[in-house]
Amino acid sequence: MAEYKMFEDRAASYHATPISDFSVIRASREGVDRSLVDTVSNLVKLTDNEMAYLLGMTPRNLHRIPVDKRLGTDASERLLLLKNILIHALDTFEGKETIVRNWLRTPLFELNDQSPLQMMDTITGFSLVDDVLGRLDYGLPA
Repeated sequence: MAEYKMFEDRAASYHATPISDFSVIRASREGVDRSLVDTVSNLVKLTDNEMAYLLGMTPRNLHRIPVDKRLGTDASERLLLLKNILIHALDTFEGKETIVRNWLRTPLFELNDQSPLQMMDTITGFSLVDDVLGRLDYGLPA
């Protein structure tokens, strides 16, 4: 019984709800705080270089933005979409950060032999990655 309780506590940490498309649009237009970059990267321990790439900026430019400043519309949208993808991936892979991190970096046939991280340099790429996760959720060939 104690083992089951331990598993239950561990699994609870990844159950987060993605924000809706309309909320992404609204928050992107307002700009999200730079501090959210660190929060999102910590979900699966993405590197600073990966985060900068996914936000469409250089690592140097990302580090120049003070933590209390807001990101622009494009970077905010990408960050919120990334957060939703990571929440979805953690749910799909039962909260296993290492598996999610490896999956994000592995080229997939379904993504034209590119990794999910490589695909997410465009907004369309975010959608394709989310589609692959959805197929995995339902046991369909990704």
